[in-house]
Amino acid sequence: MTASSSAPEILSFGEAMAMFVATSSGDLAEVEHFSRDIAGADTNVAIGLSRLGFRVGWLSRVGNDSAGQYLRARLVAEGLDCRFLSTDSEHPTGLLFKERATGGADPRVEYMRRNSAASQLSPEDAGEVDFSALRHLHATGIPPAVSASCRELSQQLIQRAREHGASVSFDPNLRPTLWSSESEMRTTLNAMAAHANWVLPGLSEGQLLTGRDNAHDIAGFYLDQGAEAVVIKLGPEGSYYRGTLTGHDESFTVAGVPVSEVIDTVGAGDGFAVGFVSAMLDGLDPRQALKRANLIGAEQVQVLGDMEGLPHRERLQQLETTRFETGLSM
Repeated sequence: MTASSSAPEILSFGEAMAMFVATSSGDLAEVEHFSRDIAGADTNVAIGLSRLGFRVGWLSRVGNDSAGQYLRARLVAEGLDCRFLSTDSEHPTGLLFKERATGGADPRVEYMRRNSAASQLSPEDAGEVDFSALRHLHATGIPPAVSASCRELSQQLIQRAREHGASVSFDPNLRPTLWSSESEMRTTLNAMAAHANWVLPGLSEGQLLTGRDNAHDIAGFYLDQGAEAVVIKLGPEGSYYRGTLTGHDESFTVAGVPVSEVIDTVGAGDGFAVGFVSAMLDGLDPRQALKRANLIGAEQVQVLGDMEGLPHRERLQQLETTRFETGLSM
């Protein structure tokens, strides 16, 4: 969606970065060749939802440089409405370098994002957003970790989206090294989660943020704070739901989708978020939403790249039909 007069129905925000992926395995210091792509948890979710046919807006900043031009072109090509993507002529676009991991291991990533254009985001960047047109806002814990002004923007976007009746999903997506202290991270992110409808932590993230040991108690922590549903990612084992979306407090676990080989773990949680959010906006029930979330997360880990496994609507329908027909975990 490049030049549409209709306002986005979904908004995502944060930092997109130009990513350079090693073309061979080994220490990044010794790799000679890299391929270029885009990276960012928030953009992964935005792109995934756009591929499923939703009108998705992207709010961010890029530098007045070749990396910024590349990012803008790629995001527009993915169908994102970039009317809220501004160019900052005083700060550069963020970069990252990613190793080629083997055996399903998490790849090592090196970031170059200090004082980047996106780190300068502030509440003023949301001045033109039509919140009355929003159905949904997706937020993560990454922007509030990047800078104080990004934190203010994150808090304002969540507050205004809720005030205008939009639903809000929140994925903590922890980046501990970006925070001044673990205490600040917990306090800030738990406060944001308390204002979200749907909270989507991984099990270890939930344990760190809440101090609770198991999925049931982690979910209870956020439900007590005001969330309507908490979905906890359990990796290959699937996901756990506890919430009141059906009118009463219920909880259950949905088994993961088996995969033949894990190629790249980066982006699996973002694919999960795409699945859950899209299913809820499609009007599916929580159990169906977890099944779709598990499915897209499993698709993502089977390909190289942060968002190459995110399906378009036709492909998703084929995958869901196949899973139902074969009787596999879906």
